[in-house]
Amino acid sequence: MKRRSRVLALVLAGVATASCGGSNADKAEEKADGTTQPAAAAPVQPGDPAKGKEVYAYWCSACHGRGPGHPGTQSLEVKYRGQGIPAALEDRTDLTPQVTAYFVRNGVALMPYFRKTEISDAQLRDLEAYLAKQK
Repeated sequence: MKRRSRVLALVLAGVATASCGGSNADKAEEKADGTTQPAAAAPVQPGDPAKGKEVYAYWCSACHGRGPGHPGTQSLEVKYRGQGIPAALEDRTDLTPQVTAYFVRNGVALMPYFRKTEISDAQLRDLEAYLAKQK
């Protein structure tokens, strides 16, 4: 079974079980004057580079690994030829979390975008932390 199909099956199973309960977005806090306001959003936790390495190995390394036979790396070799920028993403030191998030969610050229059902926001934060680890 392809990765996207496995992920889709897991997500559909999760949606079926999660749809039975309410979400925190529906809850509100009552203020002292009797008015209500939406509950505060939980703070975003920083990513874990160790978990990000696992995300990278599963989703990214087939195209962006080191050496020949990785189309993403080969494409970046052509793009950055003569500029001193490494083609392999793991060798880069200029990948900010914002850059990683942009390309993961939007794709570029032949690289597909990845939906939140494939790479969750938490996994994306982990991946961002892993690729930005050398800064």
